[in-house]
Amino acid sequence: MSKKWQIIVPGSTANLGPGFDSIGLSLSLYLDLTVGLADQWEIIHVSDHLPQDVVIEEHLIYMIAKETAARFNKELPPCRIEMRSELPYARGLGSSAAAIVAAIELANLVCDLHLTTQDKLNISSQIEGHPDNATASVLGGLTISHMDEHGVVDTIHVKDLDASFVVFIPDVELKTSEARRVLPEQFERGYAIHASANANMLAASFISKDYERIGRYMESDLFHEPFRSRLIPNFREIKCAAKQAGAFGTALSGAGPTVISIIPNVLGEQFVLSMKKQFPTHEVLLTKADHRGIYVKEVLTDIFT
Repeated sequence: MSKKWQIIVPGSTANLGPGFDSIGLSLSLYLDLTVGLADQWEIIHVSDHLPQDVVIEEHLIYMIAKETAARFNKELPPCRIEMRSELPYARGLGSSAAAIVAAIELANLVCDLHLTTQDKLNISSQIEGHPDNATASVLGGLTISHMDEHGVVDTIHVKDLDASFVVFIPDVELKTSEARRVLPEQFERGYAIHASANANMLAASFISKDYERIGRYMESDLFHEPFRSRLIPNFREIKCAAKQAGAFGTALSGAGPTVISIIPNVLGEQFVLSMKKQFPTHEVLLTKADHRGIYVKEVLTDIFT
């Protein structure tokens, strides 16, 4: 028998309004890798969301797994990987963070690194540059995080959110680097105080699971949405329509262009059907918070099959 591993990583949304670069929420949309040792590298994409022309040396999974192994003075052995994804690229649903988390776990497994959860939080956040999406993909649930100057991550982990989420995914890409270019370099003190207070209240509302307040403060961002909203198709129209249909609140998912609403569980499919009719150019998906985070299971296969 030969050993394989299945690595399942949830996608995520970040910021949720004013929680800029620090709040992340895992979603029940997944990146799924089936990994086995091989004689040579092979990465097979079996998902519509993934490109079909794969250059191994330029593939994010390969590059991050190799970098992770090198951190511990290990050499990454060749692997055969089958990769499936429900996360469209450059849409604000944590596709790159999920790939980074999966690649770190890949190196952990095949190089026998014995990484702790804290190691995974630190390494993934260091590579991402901020801890919002990465911590959510590692831990599941909602994470409120800080990364210090040494790359050490401190996280408050909120589980069992009793609400649903709806994502509005347009058929356009927006890279985070492009979305960051429209942000101001600095804020006046009074403006920054107001923006910071909104972020504090959002975090406190999530911890206390006060969903009406969560929605209110999701819509109170002053750090990035006022500057990025012009890049986002139908952002203001979606925000208004979602509120009228019963959403607690609506915000950009990460840097966009996906928009996310938090809604009462009872609205569910009724809310989605209404939004699909009003925004036919968007893919509208109902999802929940994933509470497991990264998940690995061994798959034993007959070497001759």
